[in-house]
Amino acid sequence: MSAPASDIEVVDATERSRFEILVDGALAGFTEYQDRGDGLLSFPHTEIDPAYGGRGLGGTLVGRALAAVDERGQQILPFCPFVLKYVQRHPDLVRLVPEDRRERFGL
Repeated sequence: MSAPASDIEVVDATERSRFEILVDGALAGFTEYQDRGDGLLSFPHTEIDPAYGGRGLGGTLVGRALAAVDERGQQILPFCPFVLKYVQRHPDLVRLVPEDRRERFGL
């Protein structure tokens, strides 16, 4: 069961190098990134607080994070298994992974 969209906010917490998902203002999870320069972000880890599990928040978080990355014209390295699976399930997002790195991720 998904939480109402009006209760969910995804923010880029640049000072912590991660996108955070807030539910009713409370931190429910995050996906970390490392800025590798030249518009390339490495995503090593995603975590949703178990208290918020089963609500589809991981997909919402990663989807909105990747949309923000795309809007900024950046690309990603999906080392986090959750981010990689999200990209695999959304083939239109494969373009966010540099072409010369796709084989490494099975894309």
